[in-house]
Amino acid sequence: MIQLYIQHSCPFCQKVLRAAREMGLTEGKHYMVIDSAPGTPGRAAVLKIGGDSMVPFLVDGDTAMYESLDIISYLQEHGRT
Repeated sequence: MIQLYIQHSCPFCQKVLRAAREMGLTEGKHYMVIDSAPGTPGRAAVLKIGGDSMVPFLVDGDTAMYESLDIISYLQEHGRT
């Protein structure tokens, strides 16, 4: 399942979540949201996996990426698989 590492106060993270909903993707079915506010285990995972602590961050199997527009494009292509 696609993992979206999100900080809820981040406007770019909210952009990704809004786009996912507009695509008809459902949290828990198509993707899971992981709280990645500073100091959380989610933020530590982002740093460990991606090498940088910025969000939003997507992980899907061997694919990992930052940047909201790249994540939205990825969800358009792979969100329902």
